[in-house]
Amino acid sequence: MTTAMTAVLPERTRTAPDTDPNPSVTDLLDRLALAPADRPAVVAADRELSFAALRAEAMRIAGRLTARGIGPESVVALALPRGADLVAALIGTLTAGAAYLPVDPKLPADRRRYLVEDSGADLVVTADGTAEVPGTPHIAVADLLAHDGALGDSHGQAYRPVPVSGGSLAYVIYTSGSTGRPKGVEINRSAASALLAELESEGIASPGLGRVGWNASPSFDASVQQWVRICRGDTLVMIDDDTRHDPVLLAGFVDEQCLTDLDITPSHAEPLLDLLAADGGHRPLTLLIGGEAISPALWRRIGEQVTAGVLRAVNLYGPTECTVDSTAGWIDAADEPHIGSVLPGLSARVLDEKLNPVPAGGSGELYLAGSRVGRGYRRRPGLTAERYVPDPRADGGRMYRTGDRVRLLPEGRLAYLGRADGQIKLRGHRIELAEIEAALAAQPEIAEAVVVLRDEVNGAPGLVAYHRPQDPSAAPAGAAELRDRLAAELPAYMVPAAFVAVDRFATTTQGKLDKAALPAPTATEAPAGTAEPALTPSQALIAGVWSTVLGKTGIGPDDNFFKLGGHSLLAIKLASRVRAELGVTLPVKAVYANPRLRDLAIHIDTLVAAAPGQDT
Repeated sequence: MTTAMTAVLPERTRTAPDTDPNPSVTDLLDRLALAPADRPAVVAADRELSFAALRAEAMRIAGRLTARGIGPESVVALALPRGADLVAALIGTLTAGAAYLPVDPKLPADRRRYLVEDSGADLVVTADGTAEVPGTPHIAVADLLAHDGALGDSHGQAYRPVPVSGGSLAYVIYTSGSTGRPKGVEINRSAASALLAELESEGIASPGLGRVGWNASPSFDASVQQWVRICRGDTLVMIDDDTRHDPVLLAGFVDEQCLTDLDITPSHAEPLLDLLAADGGHRPLTLLIGGEAISPALWRRIGEQVTAGVLRAVNLYGPTECTVDSTAGWIDAADEPHIGSVLPGLSARVLDEKLNPVPAGGSGELYLAGSRVGRGYRRRPGLTAERYVPDPRADGGRMYRTGDRVRLLPEGRLAYLGRADGQIKLRGHRIELAEIEAALAAQPEIAEAVVVLRDEVNGAPGLVAYHRPQDPSAAPAGAAELRDRLAAELPAYMVPAAFVAVDRFATTTQGKLDKAALPAPTATEAPAGTAEPALTPSQALIAGVWSTVLGKTGIGPDDNFFKLGGHSLLAIKLASRVRAELGVTLPVKAVYANPRLRDLAIHIDTLVAAAPGQDT
């Protein structure tokens, strides 16, 4: 660990654990100090930073944080968009010895407020200093970065982070909660440092210094796997939202930026594969795939690209509670899908209902033990004790109960079988269905609510919300109204794609909900006797595409793609169908900018008029 500090810390009442879970692992910031000064550290749309500039900015930020009493075991909420400022603020927070809490500015205001309040954050850093939560100190990131003669010129200083133990808190990341409230997972510094070391020792990080895309929202733990790479001297290339959501733009960006490594979910990898040419940018491109199960068909397609030399691809699995990645399996077309073997910082236990090990070829629940198991849930001792249970193989040790069912394969590999509880993964997002059900049941018109994940909702896997009214004689709550209400308090990926009103919920002979009896959502049709909306020729063409993609009829010019159940993957499908049927390239961002049918039709008319071969 480092031995010099940027400023004298005031006395604090919070202390980190005395023991270092990974005493042999070099701290992330000690490694960052060794990166070549002139090498690019961050490449973003707003600005670029060399390692010398990044370290100088981190020192400046750390000095200001220390002057405000921020230090080890403090939590600094970073409510910043993905960009160079976020990276500088994150590294600056760690340089001050503190921990960071990512708060995505795109989240609903109520959820952002909850994260700050529930975590007990000591300070909130925002783009403009606007207060997220009354009573909690706020500061603009520009004020942290500004030069101040009283603090000295950080460009002339050596990079000397505040010394911390490996057991000190590094970050808090919130995940969906089964009680209806998100829960914050605490991870220490040595666990984050060990993650980077294991990515290297297992050959997952590309050999040599690379250019790594930051593709995940900072609010998700996959982002940790991406930003830690900067500490070994890799260049971190920030991917903006428009590019992330558009496979054509993303493929072009990968090649233009000569990315060596890209972390991506299976849902977003699928439309990208055919756009990665063998003679494109850096090849083979390392794809780190995780967040949800890979289908056998997608596994084979990825494997074929591996055989062709376009990719080297690894399937990563791991809960947030065990520092991002817990197992890794290289993708080969000859294999069936699997999540590989456990990484060195952890050990895997596959146990039956009585906590006995299952034999080879058997299946059971996966438990993870070892030095990368997190501290627990922030300010939730009861929930921590429930999920982090005593490890019978290690005196005083703990293991994390994942809730995932796996099968033991030859050579220590694991096959993922699904969840043992109500948690699901959708488009890479971990979701507790109970949290959505609680938000829906809190609506005044609703007596009871159930949310399920269906394989086919508007042409893709999606959430369906079933609700029973408080007053059976009243008209059921409208889907559009319910969608708007939930969107005001839940992240977009947790808002159901379809809402189905039911008179009652069927039960099994044991009195439990019979999910098999829940009706599939049907295509929304115009009420009988209602005339079809009057559409212009171009609107009719787009309405036809919408109908195919969304599985709905009676679409009118003022309908909103996303309020009809559209989401990021369906927006990609929509853009693809427009290209196929109308012969023009429609960026996915245009769907977000023009969600109303009449507006999108006007935009597409403009594209068609400007296309080669059209009269002007």
